[in-house]
Amino acid sequence: MTDRTTTSRPDIRGFRAGDGPQVVEVWRRSAPADPVTADRFRSLVLLDANFDPEGLRVAVEGNRVVGAAYAVRRLTPMTGTDLEPEQGWIPFFFVDPAARRRGLGRRLLADALDWLHGHGRTRVDFSSYTPNYVLPGLDAETYPEAALLLESLGFRTLYEAEAMDRGLVGYRFPEDVARHVEELTAQGYRFATPSDDDLVDLFALAGSHFGPDWACTIRACLAAGTPLDRIVVVRDPSDRMVGWAMHGAFDAVDERFGPIGVLEEMRGIGLGEVLLHLVLERMRARRAHSAWFLWTGAQSPAGHMYRKTGFTTTRVFRVMRRTAAR
Repeated sequence: MTDRTTTSRPDIRGFRAGDGPQVVEVWRRSAPADPVTADRFRSLVLLDANFDPEGLRVAVEGNRVVGAAYAVRRLTPMTGTDLEPEQGWIPFFFVDPAARRRGLGRRLLADALDWLHGHGRTRVDFSSYTPNYVLPGLDAETYPEAALLLESLGFRTLYEAEAMDRGLVGYRFPEDVARHVEELTAQGYRFATPSDDDLVDLFALAGSHFGPDWACTIRACLAAGTPLDRIVVVRDPSDRMVGWAMHGAFDAVDERFGPIGVLEEMRGIGLGEVLLHLVLERMRARRAHSAWFLWTGAQSPAGHMYRKTGFTTTRVFRVMRRTAAR
């Protein structure tokens, strides 16, 4: 057994070929509530167009990886030509339990922040990096020491996001929602699986009204083979696409619901609730036992809709930001 009192100070460097398997294993030991697999690490990090191996700061003791902190900035724009030159992100950090209580987490985060600052990033968010976020933010209940560390380094909570779940065993399409579908259909609204040509309007709707990352998420999942029947779109009586809902968009996980969106001027007539239940019905038909998602505002209209539909909060995440002078 190694005597930690005589162990040398870990070195911190950029990611190198051969680090991956150890990073995944140490991540699993360090954050057992949120483990990662090799293929998910590859998809979220190594295949990300913005990945810079120097930004993945790895702590090494001898020949062992004992921690990591991931710093990322845009090398390719989400849309147009905007590289968000002042913005950086730290999507995750962790320290092996056997290497804690020696200040390594602080060193890793400080090193990652210095790296971002060296690239002109004066605003750093934990951990709401899109499109490849690991979690929306920090679950302070699960990781209280991480919360204290981030706060001590100047991170402040911007807002909170709630993760929610709903069981689908025994799910039945509500009779009142079914009647509302009939009423809306009689008025000229059309709910359907999108055709290939409908995707043009779907990408425009998602990208223009809900953020370019939403359009990128939908495009990427479909390009990876997600079937179109995981999506329901709605057109208004003038044939304008005004909303959609889906499942299976992230990591091909069928039980993960979302994203969902309805044009702001079309809200208040129940389109979101109808879309939600139409997708839940499809999920149950595929034998899903539950529906879950990671991100909604607790007091937002969507949050109230989810709770009305039977979703309950499972985790709360703090979206945090640190701002520093150049």
